[in-house]
Amino acid sequence: MLVHSRAGRIAAWVVFFVLFLPLFALPFLVIVMASFATNWSGAFPSHPTFAHYRAVGGGDSLHALTTSLLTALCASVLALLVGGWAALAAEKLRGGTRKVIDALFVLPVAVPSVVVGLSLLVAFSQPPFLLNGTAKIVILAHTVLVTAFAYQSVGAALARLDPAYEQSAASLGARPAYVLWRVRLPLLLPSLTAAAGLCFALSMGELSATMMLYPPDWMPLPVQIYGATNRGSLFEGAALAVVLMVSTLLVLLVMGRVRTRATYR
Repeated sequence: MLVHSRAGRIAAWVVFFVLFLPLFALPFLVIVMASFATNWSGAFPSHPTFAHYRAVGGGDSLHALTTSLLTALCASVLALLVGGWAALAAEKLRGGTRKVIDALFVLPVAVPSVVVGLSLLVAFSQPPFLLNGTAKIVILAHTVLVTAFAYQSVGAALARLDPAYEQSAASLGARPAYVLWRVRLPLLLPSLTAAAGLCFALSMGELSATMMLYPPDWMPLPVQIYGATNRGSLFEGAALAVVLMVSTLLVLLVMGRVRTRATYR
């Protein structure tokens, strides 16, 4: 820590816990407690049960979790391909052209996500690109919403990349494609995995645009959580929220391990 005195460190930790617990940790703890509750009329829930989690293990809840995982995985891969390639292509651009490209990629996150959902609904509800009522339009919406983060992450990594590596490879006769595949991409792998993790987490929690676009047979888990809480099943919604958090964290932990190994390569 930057605070060197013992009293200062204690004061810093006290301030940290005073701010962290009520603002961040306590809401998650309440959700976890509610997921096991049958009734909550006092300070703490009563009659703990695993029934809400048993319901998640099958039926619509399991299908919704699988749908969220598949949607987030597809959106992350597509966002990484589009955003990463665009960042590589825009690396050498300067001036107004670079600003326009940056603005185009940032635009989906600069406006409310419901606007993105409405624009896709209007754009793809008529032939020849009829995607309305299919899973593809949901995946497309998630991809549009998270591509900006992949683009910015890869662009920031490219700005920090030492050009000496690719210059050395080029001086030894390596072709541009070989330099990209064998030199630049391995150096960018930690940033690529970090961007993929961020895109995955954001896609798992996306609700606004999804509510406008999802078909009945492709309902992601956030939509089901909203439906459960909207009809008054708060404890069931809490269990679904815990499942959503845990599954997202598990995938992020796996990606974190991949990123760590890529860093030490």
